[in-house]
Amino acid sequence: MGSIRRREFGQVLAATGLGLAAGSSRSEAMVTKKRRIPLGFDNYSIRALGWKAPRLIQYAASLGLDSCLLSDLHVYDSHDDSYLKKARAQADAAGIRLHVGTGSVCPTSSSFKTDFGSAEEHLALTIRIARILGSPVARCFLGTRQDRLGPDGIEPHMKSTVQVFRKLRSEAVEAGVRIAIENHAGDMQARETVRVIEEAGSDFVGATVDSGNATWSLEDPVRNLEILGPYAVSSGIRDSMVWEDEAGARVQWAALGDGCVDLETYMDRFAQLCPGVPIQLETISGVQRSVPYLKEDFWNPYPAVLAQDFAAFVALAKRGTPLQPFAVPEGVDPADAAASYQKAELERSVRYCKEVLGLGLKS
Repeated sequence: MGSIRRREFGQVLAATGLGLAAGSSRSEAMVTKKRRIPLGFDNYSIRALGWKAPRLIQYAASLGLDSCLLSDLHVYDSHDDSYLKKARAQADAAGIRLHVGTGSVCPTSSSFKTDFGSAEEHLALTIRIARILGSPVARCFLGTRQDRLGPDGIEPHMKSTVQVFRKLRSEAVEAGVRIAIENHAGDMQARETVRVIEEAGSDFVGATVDSGNATWSLEDPVRNLEILGPYAVSSGIRDSMVWEDEAGARVQWAALGDGCVDLETYMDRFAQLCPGVPIQLETISGVQRSVPYLKEDFWNPYPAVLAQDFAAFVALAKRGTPLQPFAVPEGVDPADAAASYQKAELERSVRYCKEVLGLGLKS
């Protein structure tokens, strides 16, 4: 990836509304209350930069953060003990608590890849890396909404995931690591995620609460948190703008403060339901998705949605307003534009969390 030139960087910031005016307006906001919630980020937020673990740890420290979720196994140059121990020493010296993660560990999901062997081998490797890095969790997920579209829906994939988890119970318990399944990309709603946790065993399996993925699953993030929060051991947090359209609604993920999620209530409940769990920002801004719930065939993959849960999502959509998706400015290299946009969205979110929501343990 080539480095972005100064003029191009200015074009990206201007085109995406990330100039000095936006930054200064946020810095003038007052903290409503100081919440003692650790603050960090998921490296997927700045995936276009292609940074490896040492650079990500250094970056988290430069932002005055408390944690960092390394959410894929390709972020390490090596999985050898010596390399991982060096990364842990770097994080410890910087006061950064690492959370370790990976992708799908459901062997029946269309998202599952065999890069790291079978599902059991993949999860076992993630647990080992988590143990060495001092991570309390091994974050993973089932798949995506695509897994709901088969003739039997999401249920077979939930069962496969439970089976994999049960096979790794002794490894997780011995390592002192909780498997942390995420509600991911429209695969499961909160109540379904809880079922997987409880059927596998809540003594060694918990939740990675993802507020953005909730809106892809017909859920208001606050309601999703009420259900998943008691099981939370990790998180992936971003704002969402949801608004009504002729087919139902549209969702666009956004930097913190740019959406219509009730973040004050969300953070209050997070502090109550998830003590000690960090808010880890996973800003995937600028991406739109249609949720055409007014079309009859939309509901086939959602046979068990509760009316009260869906009503909360509709209420969220009624208070949202349309956003424009991110577009690469003319004349700017797409890779450079993506890298600059992602980094700016994350840093705006960090500022908002510190200056408005009062998050973070460090001054």
